[in-house]
Amino acid sequence: MDSAPLRVVIAEDSALLREGLASLISESGGQVVAKVADGPSLVAAVVEHRPDVSVVDVRMPPTQRDEGLRAAIEARRRVPGTPVLVLSQYVERQYATELLADRAGGVGYLLKDRVADVRDFMDALRRVARGGTALDPEVVAQLMVPRRADDRITSLTPREKEVLAAMAEGRTNMGIAVLLGISEGATEKHISNIFGKLELPDTENDHRRVLAVLTYLGG
Repeated sequence: MDSAPLRVVIAEDSALLREGLASLISESGGQVVAKVADGPSLVAAVVEHRPDVSVVDVRMPPTQRDEGLRAAIEARRRVPGTPVLVLSQYVERQYATELLADRAGGVGYLLKDRVADVRDFMDALRRVARGGTALDPEVVAQLMVPRRADDRITSLTPREKEVLAAMAEGRTNMGIAVLLGISEGATEKHISNIFGKLELPDTENDHRRVLAVLTYLGG
């Protein structure tokens, strides 16, 4: 996917932001295959183009509430696993939780302010397209609160929870090590412990990272 242009659908009702996103993605080597301004058009575009990833505003016409999110969920129902990166002005826990609920991976939730950093935004877009997660640190902070008792989750140490939070943001092992001020070897050990405590099967590593994040965020 990295060798071919990233094929993107943009769903944003603000013409200014929609065109700005399109220019940013195109100038960064991506290919915008559709630009739409409402939920039904997003679903239709995903079904028609099967993009590598869609960038979706949570709030869209007619009520400016959760139409974008609902359309994103419907698009993932119609095209299972289609990657979606949601943009929002604020941290809206319910929306983030619903987006993560199908546990399929390939999801992101960023605050619109993060788009100002082009490199970080494009890194997040590519990560989601590959089936990973890219969650705003503020979203992670609100979601990293278990909502029910689960021995697997409560068995995690405070450091392991910090590692999981960094994994949710999409950081690499080296990125986690730098963030937490620990060695890369220690990071790998913490991640191995997390996989064991969450009882995740020994399959492809990236997939286990996504499952670990979703298990914890789903609390």
